[in-house]
Amino acid sequence: MQGKLIVFEGVEGSGKTTQIQRSRHWLLERMNQKPSNVVVTREPGGTTLGSRLRQLLLQGHQHPIQDRAELLIFAADRAQHVEEVINPTLLAGGIILCDRFTDSTIAYQGYGRGLSLELIENICQVATDGRTSDLTLWLDVDVEVGLARAKARGTADRMEQADLAFHRRVQQGFTALAAAHSHRIVRVDASRSEAEVQEQIQMILTQKFAQWYPDNSFSPD
Repeated sequence: MQGKLIVFEGVEGSGKTTQIQRSRHWLLERMNQKPSNVVVTREPGGTTLGSRLRQLLLQGHQHPIQDRAELLIFAADRAQHVEEVINPTLLAGGIILCDRFTDSTIAYQGYGRGLSLELIENICQVATDGRTSDLTLWLDVDVEVGLARAKARGTADRMEQADLAFHRRVQQGFTALAAAHSHRIVRVDASRSEAEVQEQIQMILTQKFAQWYPDNSFSPD
């Protein structure tokens, strides 16, 4: 049985963290699997090294982080994450629910920061050793709505503090990626209630599991 990498993407305040937890609970209820077989992780921060890099990237530093340096820090986090968490879990047949992956780098550092998309794709290739998601759930919500949600949570992190134009460019990046990679990126209307968003995700996952495991040995039905 092959493991699967399911990634949740979206702008700030799109509800990724909430929907990942809801999805994990649903998968464990529907599948007779051990909790260890459904792994929740995130980027940055999915490893011990990554948690330190996450603090640097999101909480900032006494000196501004330059755009290319930011890109390479994210890449370092991802390289460690792939080798330490993602590859071993997939090899063992586990299902990974990951908060952000390569699409975020393209959207934020490419479209948002304006760095070369070709450069970013090359760096992502090195960091992941060619690994891509089996499914990316793009939680699509208006930037203004997402930022308002993020602000309501409390103190804004370094990314959330960027200006509105930056976040709009990031959203454009996700839109372009979804159009270019429709075979693996599926849009979810994240403007709806948490329960309604989860219903959409469950429908998508049910369809995907039926395709991935046609013998129903790992189906959530």
